[in-house]
Parts: sequence; structure tokens; C-alpha cells
Amino acid sequence: MKFSIGGSLKLAFRPWVEGLENIPAEGPAILASNHLSFSDSFFLPAVLDRKVTFIAKAEYFTSPGVKGKLTAAFFKGVGQLPVDRSGARGAGEAAIKSGIDVIERGELFGIYPEGTRSPDGRLYRGKPGGLARVALATGAPVIPVAMIDTEKIQPPGKVMPKLMRPGIRIGKPLDFSRYHGMDGDRFILRSVTDEVMYEIMKLSGQEYVDIYATAAKRQIADAEKAAKADQAAEAKAREALAKEAQDKAARDKDAGTGPK
Repeated sequence: MKFSIGGSLKLAFRPWVEGLENIPAEGPAILASNHLSFSDSFFLPAVLDRKVTFIAKAEYFTSPGVKGKLTAAFFKGVGQLPVDRSGARGAGEAAIKSGIDVIERGELFGIYPEGTRSPDGRLYRGKPGGLARVALATGAPVIPVAMIDTEKIQPPGKVMPKLMRPGIRIGKPLDFSRYHGMDGDRFILRSVTDEVMYEIMKLSGQEYVDIYATAAKRQIADAEKAAKADQAAEAKAREALAKEAQDKAARDKDAGTGPK
């Protein structure tokens, strides 16, 4: 990853980085980042000397066909961990266990507290499960990270990236050891998560929205669906009016009262 794709990314996109000194040379740490683009998981590891392990949905490892096998080989090759999202709490519990395993090996664990990519470039409320529980269960420091402009390079749904410089700001480590072992307290989990999101907001300069990104995506999808329904209704109404006008013209012609 670092010597092939990582080198090519740095050469082609020339990402700028601030705060590299905040990444420890050794020992465990949690990198908590905003999430703007699929490419975030490439740019961040590319600029670091150490390996970063992210979690990835299990579908990336189990898709059929040649494309599926190539995708699985790539994610395995860069050390990503498959997470089975089945079950009511499948994703959360699997992510927490995976994160704790990475930290206990003394490595860097990368996580996106928002839980999914931002639908519009704003920063959304962090989910209090994975990030806070891994931090409190292990005592590992949390390092806030802000990805800058990666959504402009590869917007959701776009395959070909645009050549421009993204940025990465790495904040100072946050110590939550005072809450060690309190990962069962939902108020503590919320407090830890909010503190991390506040630091990410300061680093990124994003507008903060106090709802989950998944809820925002549903709202956007519902609004688009409603807009399409309105457009379809308007088109149907126009067709009905046009047909009514045609029928009236035909009746007037038959009655001899229409235009000669």
C-alpha cells in the first residue's frame, strides 16, 4: 500500500499534512477522523510511516466474481478488518472487538466516529459506540484527524478522482484514562465522543450538525423521493390537461364550432 498506491497518491495529489508529530512513533493509538470520501482510507495511511488498520464492511471480502476477488485481495493486503454487520448490534460489537484487538497489539486503529460518509460535506454527530468504548476499554489515546477537501476529489458515486491537493490535519492526542473502565456508562460514552467531535470540528472547519449522518442521508433520500414524486405528478397533470385540450378541440371540430 505505502510503496505502490501510497507513493502514487502522494506523487499525483501532493497532500499537505499538519501535525505529523502528534502520531506516536510506537505504541497504540486511536485515529478518529471525519469521513468525506472513500479515498480517506487511502490518503491518511499514505502520509504516515506506521500502518493504520481500519475496519471495513464484510461485503468487501465476500462479493462474488473476479471483481469481488480482487476487492477482497486488496482489502486483505492492506490489513483491513472485515466486520459482519448482520444482527441488531452486529456492526458495533464487531467493530469494538476488532478495535480492541488492534490496540492490544500496540498498533494504530483508525475509525470514523460519524459511522458513514458525510452526505454534504458537513460534520455530523459522532456515534458513541465504537470510538469511546475502545478508548475506555484500552486506555489508548485518541488522536483527532481532519480530512480536508477529499470529497471534492472523489464525491460519492464518482469512480474517477479529480486531481487536486487534499489536506490532513492531525490534532494533539486526547487522554481519556480518567474514564478507564467506564465504558458501560452511556453518559460518559456520549461525553467522550462529543469531545472528540469538537476537536475534529476545530481542525476541519466544518459546519457541525447535531444529528447522525445516517439520519441525514435518510432525510436527503426522502426529500429526493418526494421531489421526484412531485415532478411525476406535475408531468401527469400536464399530460392530462393536454389530452383534455386535444379532446375538446376534437369535439369542437366534430360539432363544427372549432377553428376552420
